[in-house]
Amino acid sequence: MKLTDLNFHHLRYFWMVANTGSLTAAAERLGLRAQTLSSQITQLEQTLGRALFQPVGRGLGLTEAGRIALRYADQIFQLGEQMAESLGDEQLDYTLRLSVGIADALPKTVSFHMIEPILGMQRPVRLVCHEGRFEALCSELVQHSVDVVLAERPGGQGTAHLQVAKLLTYPVRIFASPDLKQKYAANFPQSLQHAPFLMPSRNNVLRLKLEHWLESVGVEVTVVGEFDDLALLETFGRAGLGLFAVPAMLIEDVVRDHTVVHMGDAQGVVEDFFAFTHPRNLNHPALKLLFDINPNTNPNRSD
Repeated sequence: MKLTDLNFHHLRYFWMVANTGSLTAAAERLGLRAQTLSSQITQLEQTLGRALFQPVGRGLGLTEAGRIALRYADQIFQLGEQMAESLGDEQLDYTLRLSVGIADALPKTVSFHMIEPILGMQRPVRLVCHEGRFEALCSELVQHSVDVVLAERPGGQGTAHLQVAKLLTYPVRIFASPDLKQKYAANFPQSLQHAPFLMPSRNNVLRLKLEHWLESVGVEVTVVGEFDDLALLETFGRAGLGLFAVPAMLIEDVVRDHTVVHMGDAQGVVEDFFAFTHPRNLNHPALKLLFDINPNTNPNRSD
């Protein structure tokens, strides 16, 4: 079957029936006779070469092919609704829309500062931000679902043909509860030998940098927790479960309630933060600003 063979009106009818679970209810919502709706879905099944529904009690249930088709139909019609909403914006010709994917390992405060230059543009910008796994966001970037991805890593699988810019760099500092600082502060960092430490998970670039730093100073800590979510890591650190490291820019956020204190710096360790986009997106005024103002832009990434 070719895409040109697919009747999207029929697909929408299928989508409505699948979501209501009833041919009669879907027909009422669509303003059609149930017999007409049934005939249209039969034509769709003939085009696909698969049965999409099967009887379940007095209603209809999806076959395995129907479940697969519904997943795709959900994406198609959700994107259609988003397109209609975007094109229906009265400010469309004046307001810039920017869809931003934020890697889940990226601290929220950092993500704000990464796109802050865009917020100062004369032309209004409407941001649409969502969070996810870096690899999934890069896939969405290639598929036109997002305009730019913000992350804490310089690249990875699927980024070879993307434009990347290093937007921010901060030194890394070590924090602890007052009790832990009193116990481990003397002769820092050698005093950290076997100290309880909260680490980012192994898919976070900062984890590797911290391990190299600890090895360089001849210290072996006791890892008492590993976290994908750095905000959750910080919460456990505030509770006194272990020492932890964060970029210097976050120091005000970290110490604001005085439950933790700055213990020392991880000398030579910095955390870099990057923006990725597809080269075709660089004509977008907001991204042109973001990438042109940055001298650390590299159009030829390799995995």
